[in-house]
Formats: sequence, C-alpha cells, structure tokens
Amino acid sequence: ISLQVLFLLFVSLVQAQKKVIPLNSGADLVPLNVKYSEKEYLGKKSMEVFDAGSDADLKLLKIVNTPFKNGTIEINLAGSTMASASETARGFVGIAFRINDDNSKYECIYLRPTNGRANDQVRRNHSVQYISYPDYPWERLRKEFPEKYESYVDLDPGVWTKVKIVVEGDKAKLYVHDSAQPCLIVNDLKMGPNAEGAVGLWVGPGTMAHFADLYITQ
Repeated sequence: ISLQVLFLLFVSLVQAQKKVIPLNSGADLVPLNVKYSEKEYLGKKSMEVFDAGSDADLKLLKIVNTPFKNGTIEINLAGSTMASASETARGFVGIAFRINDDNSKYECIYLRPTNGRANDQVRRNHSVQYISYPDYPWERLRKEFPEKYESYVDLDPGVWTKVKIVVEGDKAKLYVHDSAQPCLIVNDLKMGPNAEGAVGLWVGPGTMAHFADLYITQ
C-alpha cells in the first residue's frame, strides 16, 4: 500500500470519529433550569439557551446520548447579559462535559464575554474559567488557587466565538478563535481521569446565549 493510500485511510478514520451533534428540536435535550428554542442568530441556525430565573447553580441544556470521556469538543457560541441581569452578570457561556447520569456532577469551561475588553485589567484576567460542579465553583477556586483556573482572552459579548476544548484524562485545554495555543490549561480536572458523561450547553446567571456548529471527536 502506498503512503498516499495510508494517508487517505488515516484521514478517513479521523473524519469518521468526528461527529456533528444536531442542535435542534429533534435532538434529545434535557433543560436544567434553562429555557431554549431554535433561533436564527447572526446568520447561523442556532440553539438559544437562557437563564430561566432559578436560584439554582445548575443551569445547562444537557444533550442526551453524547457519552464523552476523552477527545475534542468544538462549537460556536455567543453570550450576552439579559435585560433583567444583575450588575455582576458577565454573559457567562460555555460547555459542560462529563455530566453524570443524575446531573449531580460535571466539569465545565466557560467564557465571561463582557470581561474580555473591560477597562479593568483584573476583570480581563478573568475572561475564561474552569469549574467542577458542585465541589469546585469559581469562588472556591479563585480563593484557594488564585490565577490557576482562569485566564485572559479577547472576547466580545453577543458575537460568535469559536471554542475548542481538548480533554485527555485529567487534563483539558481551551482554544479560542482558532488559536494554535490554548488560553487556558487545566492539569487536574477535579472529577479525575476516568470520569465520563454527557455534554451540555452551559449558561450562568442572567445570560442569553446561542450555540451552533457542535462537533465532538472521541
């Protein structure tokens, strides 16, 4: 077999592992303290997800039948604050992964879009964040491990932002805007290297978000 044929076989194998995950009313979705609907947003067919107003910390749209342990999650997302949001809202938007069956635990990496171009450098330093629900919220991580689980990246609220999360064992890397280098590296995912579970579209308090073009590579 020629090298060209071997290369084509390799490319075919890689492409076969990359799955398009539909984000529409026909998908098997479970809302957890959020509301959602299909919407056309800035030229893309998308899933609109927003805070339903609950005081619960758990706010996400779980995508059933997306078992994920190691691999890559790619998506376009946009987050902005709702008119009813408090002054501390930041348009929090991200991806939850390894969500367990009863939704009591998950890992999450998210963006704070209004921080990306803030005039306050401290706010800019908190543009992206890793958390592990429920034991490691951002408040605990920032207090016990300052600067370790959050970082800066240029963001603009309400506009499409390309995000890629690469997970391997207890490590995760976040890439934004097709950058060749990650803007956040997590070397100790709190649920451990063997956790596995579903993927979800995550929002924070006072957030109106849109999601499109979801791909998962196992």
